[in-house]
Amino acid sequence: MSILFRALNEYHMYLEGMVLKPAMVLSGIKNAIKCTPQIVAEYTLRALQRTVPMAVPTIKMVAESYSKLEPELKEELCTIAQQIVTPGRGILAADESTTTIGKRLQDINVENTEENRRAYRQLLFTTAKDVIGQHISGVILFHETLYQKADDGTPFVELLKQRNIIPGIKVDKGVVPLFGTNNECTTQGLDDLQTRCIQYKKDGCHFAKWRCVLKITKDTPSKLAIMENANVLARYASICQSARIVPIVEPEILPDGDHDLARCQQVTEEVLAAVYKALSDHHVYLEGTLLKPNMVTPGQSCPTKATPQQIGAATVTALLRTVPPAVPGITFLSGGQSEEEASVNLDAINKYPAKKPWALTFSYGRALQASVLRAWQGKIDKVAAGQEELLKRAKANAAACQGKYIAGSISSKAADISLYVKTHTY
Repeated sequence: MSILFRALNEYHMYLEGMVLKPAMVLSGIKNAIKCTPQIVAEYTLRALQRTVPMAVPTIKMVAESYSKLEPELKEELCTIAQQIVTPGRGILAADESTTTIGKRLQDINVENTEENRRAYRQLLFTTAKDVIGQHISGVILFHETLYQKADDGTPFVELLKQRNIIPGIKVDKGVVPLFGTNNECTTQGLDDLQTRCIQYKKDGCHFAKWRCVLKITKDTPSKLAIMENANVLARYASICQSARIVPIVEPEILPDGDHDLARCQQVTEEVLAAVYKALSDHHVYLEGTLLKPNMVTPGQSCPTKATPQQIGAATVTALLRTVPPAVPGITFLSGGQSEEEASVNLDAINKYPAKKPWALTFSYGRALQASVLRAWQGKIDKVAAGQEELLKRAKANAAACQGKYIAGSISSKAADISLYVKTHTY
């Protein structure tokens, strides 16, 4: 706290015009000795008396977690969500698991070691300090990445903050089979989620992502799979909000299969309707959430391909029928589309003539990184080339989320290469 006020003094901040919102002084989550309220009060007051100048007019204590939606919690969640979907900005999904990033590194003949993973994420997070933040508002991190540092010792979280980018974190623990269904699944990780969210908030993360997966066949998704995954997403969202973290709700309908555009739209509407019913049942504050859905597209094996305009119309129609206007933004996943397809289709969605009450932007992983990896090749002297590719795709998608992208206007090394992976896991 003393360092904070020293910095405020050096920046000539007017203390009489500010409000301090510190955390209470508590023992660590895993500490076996639990403090009484009296001890917490004593140590908190002692710390404040020793560090906070008397010129500060107001101190509002911040709770680690809430049991109900207090006004200050709503305000914090709403502010974070709105910042993530500011016009012309979207999310870089860099939350690939160790196994998944290993496959990407293998494609460019780079060994899957912790150091190589760190070096690659460093490339992403040290990109053009004054430029990347104009297009990227948030980055979803994997647990390992959250605690890594750059070569100069700067934590990755700090690098993102320097670029006006909000750190987020993947909190699900992957999919598991859903008993009694035809090869369908649910997502695990709820048991210790509250504890992890409290710690992640302390460590600088302000939003989270949880992915549930459904697939389209003749018999799926089943009612059981839809309801199970909707309720898992709702419980996750509720826990996140109690820990002051904005939940990104991701019910992904895989592109696997030969279904047509109409079938995908029908299933998307059914799934999203169930998700928002569950969110309502769990008293989730919608203004403090974001949705990360698939675009409505035909299955990868469908013989009839859809135009970007058809995809835009089907996607927006499905959303208008199911997503409440209270939701601040929708951050689409790329779902195995090529980099160029992901940009063109996002542009078409934003150009579709309809009243769209939410921001419609991107939360792309592969569609922002494929060209980066090809340019980098794991070589120190090609870091700048990789960063240039990231800026290209970030700029393309920033234009697309405003309906201003011109197809083919921004070339990149992997722009037209399909990024589809069957039954894709993260």
